[in-house]
Amino acid sequence: MIDLHTHTVFSDGELIPAELVRRAQIKGIRAIAITDHMDSSNMDFIIPRVLRIARELNEILPIRVMAGTELTHVPPELIPDKIKHARELGAEIVVIHGETIVEPVAEGTNRAGILGGADIIAHPGLITEEDVKLAAERGVFLEITARKGHSLANGHVAALARRHNARLVINTDAHSPSDLIDRDFAEKVLRAAGLDSSEVNKVFSNAEELISRV
Repeated sequence: MIDLHTHTVFSDGELIPAELVRRAQIKGIRAIAITDHMDSSNMDFIIPRVLRIARELNEILPIRVMAGTELTHVPPELIPDKIKHARELGAEIVVIHGETIVEPVAEGTNRAGILGGADIIAHPGLITEEDVKLAAERGVFLEITARKGHSLANGHVAALARRHNARLVINTDAHSPSDLIDRDFAEKVLRAAGLDSSEVNKVFSNAEELISRV
């Protein structure tokens, strides 16, 4: 299991990075990205600090730790520039807080993240067919999420991804210890989204491919 969307006390999570990583390791997670909620106000503060703890932990632990960001409620017009800035600061995984149906995310956020070159569009909600096609063309991954509320649109995302060969990953969007899941539960979430066994295996291999780029 690889989890590329998690939160710590640097945004609205409950755990400091070291404890999050420890609890993830116990769940059998082999690689984790810490992707706290960010915009221009806190990006310069968070990313260097998470990079520092990630480097320390990667020297001694078998679990791989990556520093990332979840650009959250950033106006679509600003997203491409913020993606670029996050990468300049050292973010290894760039996640966009997509157009979930349970929050008032600005229309056009999914597309701005895809066009801007994000790695993952998190909980993209009722993403349009055109945007799914665009994600497939540009190699941007769409998230199937284990997070309550956000997961209500998983079936829609999975169906369009299948139709247009867009690549999927599964993440927890963990904010607390109870949000972390093991591979068995991740498989259940993926099956509940309508994916068959071969598609489930492909989702896990997609995550492997993504982190191999980092």
